[in-house]
Amino acid sequence: MDMGLKNKTALVTGSTKGIGKAIAIELAKEGVNVLINGRNNEEVERTVKEIKSEFQATNPKNATADLVDSQQREALFEKYPAIDILVNNMGIYEIMQYDDVTDEVWEKYFRTNVLAANGLSKFYLPKMLKNDFGRIIFIASEEAIMPSGQMPQYCMTKSMLLSLSKSLSKLTAGTEVTVNTIMPGPTLSENVYQIIESIFSNEDMTFSEKEKKFMTANLPQSEIQRFIKPIEIGRLAAFICSPYASAFKGSPIRMDGGMIPTIF
Repeated sequence: MDMGLKNKTALVTGSTKGIGKAIAIELAKEGVNVLINGRNNEEVERTVKEIKSEFQATNPKNATADLVDSQQREALFEKYPAIDILVNNMGIYEIMQYDDVTDEVWEKYFRTNVLAANGLSKFYLPKMLKNDFGRIIFIASEEAIMPSGQMPQYCMTKSMLLSLSKSLSKLTAGTEVTVNTIMPGPTLSENVYQIIESIFSNEDMTFSEKEKKFMTANLPQSEIQRFIKPIEIGRLAAFICSPYASAFKGSPIRMDGGMIPTIF
């Protein structure tokens, strides 16, 4: 299906691996010129070259920056003053007990997972409104509405993104600009893959068998009983960016594998 996105420009934050890279690849597949972001310039360049090699009709570009740093964000704005699509994917997470979360940790998570995304949105949203087209997507988590208690500092920030998305969406009334949030469930990122392999390193099983064993023991509430593939989230994000998804406004879109047990 042609998503109607050819020659659009998209900034995908944290796009050198995991969900962010998958979204960037799926957008490039639709003819989008993607701006690849990360803090490591070598990783960014490698991803740009990989996407250019696979999708030669597109023009991926280097958007190396630590987006938590306001000065680096400003430099990025000068380099890329206008985009059609903003995917706020960058974020940090770590399992932590509540008693171990210091004020410094709370602030770090707030600045990284919320303020950086807000800073980008605040700059690009007015330009999208002026052009009467734009897409902003926040990547949250099922933890935003179903906190496990294992990483309260992370859950707080993901809940904030739902609220921020809804607030910004109100500003787009009557326009072809949309602001939405995707809430993935447990996803098979590179880090998760390594963790699963290390847990069962002494067992003679295929990865699928290890994955199934882990899910049964640790995430029995998952209805798919496997990790979500980043490409699945990438395809969903590409659709939400398309003109065909203009009726999604301020929506928290769940792709949680059945993790969330409630109707709403």
